[in-house]
Amino acid sequence: MSRSIEIVQRFYEATQTGDRAGILAILHPAFEARTASGLPCGAGGSFHGPREAMAGIWGPINAAFDTAPYAETWHEAADGTVVVTGAYRGVARSTGRAYEAEFVHLWEVADGRISRLHQYTDTALWHQALTPAA
Repeated sequence: MSRSIEIVQRFYEATQTGDRAGILAILHPAFEARTASGLPCGAGGSFHGPREAMAGIWGPINAAFDTAPYAETWHEAADGTVVVTGAYRGVARSTGRAYEAEFVHLWEVADGRISRLHQYTDTALWHQALTPAA
């Protein structure tokens, strides 16, 4: 396993245990995230820096969902990009509705920390979970 994959793997472990400090510690000071347009809670878009990402992505999502990403496949491209596929699994806190949404994450690592994330996911499934059952 490459060093970059090991570093990215620590991110998934931290998110699954709710380790906010661990997430912040693994992110490069110049971290950039591009998340899927349409994510609920205003979490879709571009975010710069670990604290902005925490405040704009993971904070709002964790307030609305009991969720985590679960990696299933790992690939490292020739340029060092780590490609991870898997699924977000969880429950919307307001409705109690469970959901599972596949994802693709493209990660870059610099100086032993995660420097970039580009996320793709089915945002409609996230929104369905937030909609009360009929």
